Amino acid sequence: MTAVPAPTSFRTGIRGQKPASGRGNGRVALLFILPSLVGFLVFYVMPLIRGIYQSLTEYNILQAPTFIGLGNYRQLYHDPMFWNSLKVTAEYVVINISTQMIGALGIAVLMERLTRSVFARCALVFPWLVPNVAVATISLFMLDRTVGVVNHLLTDLHLPAQYFYQSPREAIATVALVNTWRNVGYTALLLFAGMQTIPKYLFEAAAIDGASEWRIFRSITLPLLRPILALVLTVSVIGSFQIYDTVSVAYQTPLPQAYVLYYYIYTAAFGELRMGYASAMAVILFAILAVFTFIQLKLLRASRSDLA
Repeated sequence: MTAVPAPTSFRTGIRGQKPASGRGNGRVALLFILPSLVGFLVFYVMPLIRGIYQSLTEYNILQAPTFIGLGNYRQLYHDPMFWNSLKVTAEYVVINISTQMIGALGIAVLMERLTRSVFARCALVFPWLVPNVAVATISLFMLDRTVGVVNHLLTDLHLPAQYFYQSPREAIATVALVNTWRNVGYTALLLFAGMQTIPKYLFEAAAIDGASEWRIFRSITLPLLRPILALVLTVSVIGSFQIYDTVSVAYQTPLPQAYVLYYYIYTAAFGELRMGYASAMAVILFAILAVFTFIQLKLLRASRSDLA
């Protein structure tokens, strides 16, 4: 038998139509991301470049900036208040992130195993929708030594009343736990959404093999949730380093044990008009966050999933 040649349209495509090219798609994609790209350049990149320049100057808004090189950074190195604020911020981040992530993981697992109610999800995200200023104001009254409802409950349980915000030992922990309460529900929803991507047959196979809930969580849920966990952890750490509003509302002048870095930056910039000095602190904070983000993403291998 003689082989019949394939039709021309199958070999060369539709007559008169050029092969598809990725150039058109690239232009369309660029058109769609252009508004966000412009916003990123205007509101992030340009202020970053300007802040780095101002950190090398002596600038107080009222006069033109004077270039002084690394003078602000040398002054920061010998500034005990800067090192104290950095230490207090680190303490806040450790307390806030550890309690928030542990609580969020527990809530997400409970939602996955017990209920997927829309009402439960709305209830979890509601505190996150409340502004930080409102949360700080409400907590300030609830935790008051004299009239606070929390201390009344402690008294009813025959426990000693606490000073919370006013206590040097409890101040930063109080700020951290108040913000944990506000953010833990939203973080739990993000982790819960990540759990929905894990194939259900893995849990069923583990249950048939007699694995306990803890073993399933440790051997299946946690490893397969790692990319989402890395992303949530990175965003949460960045947000925690930027704590300011709760401290600003709770204190007119914070205790040294609650004097976070963002509050010091604000005080130096707008209270003392030392814009160059405040910019130097902001640049150092940016560098710390960049290093932390890089280390977290590398250690947690955020770009790779065990499902692949």
